[in-house]
Amino acid sequence: MSRIGKRPISIPKGVEVKYENREVRIKGPKGENTFMMPDLVDLEIGSEAMELKADYLNNSRARSLMGTVQATLSNIVTGVSEGFTRRLELQGVGYRAAVQGNAIDLSLGFSHPVKYELPDSVKAEMEGQTLIVLTSHDKVALGQTAANIRAIRPPEPYQGKGVKYQEETLRRKAGKTGKK
Repeated sequence: MSRIGKRPISIPKGVEVKYENREVRIKGPKGENTFMMPDLVDLEIGSEAMELKADYLNNSRARSLMGTVQATLSNIVTGVSEGFTRRLELQGVGYRAAVQGNAIDLSLGFSHPVKYELPDSVKAEMEGQTLIVLTSHDKVALGQTAANIRAIRPPEPYQGKGVKYQEETLRRKAGKTGKK
């Protein structure tokens, strides 16, 4: 059995946690996020930590939910206090991007530039013309936004051109050999 659900979630200074009607509202310096607690899991809030309570010995559904809820609440607390960052690299001749307001203009080798509208919770910055830095307090929205931008032109295995995560390593393929 996983013990992640039993682990307390520390509340850093500057973060407020409110729990009413099965809704957890967490507010910090980077933003605010809410989470609806499942019926089988309850929350106890102390001055410096939160703990989850459930009948995990008799109910396997509660046991599985405890770990999921603990990880989700921990990510929310980390997001509103420190924030999350995701970096995307553009690789290819002529591939570049520019941030304009709440949108990213991408030149990715298509016959037209692609404009991607960012959600309200995600902010974008450029480092040079080929490195997009996405930041947010919401880990789910940040990951989905990065995946949507990458899906516009995913990296191809022969030359490596496309949009890739900075920490991603591409598995390259050998091309066709010519006639001898």
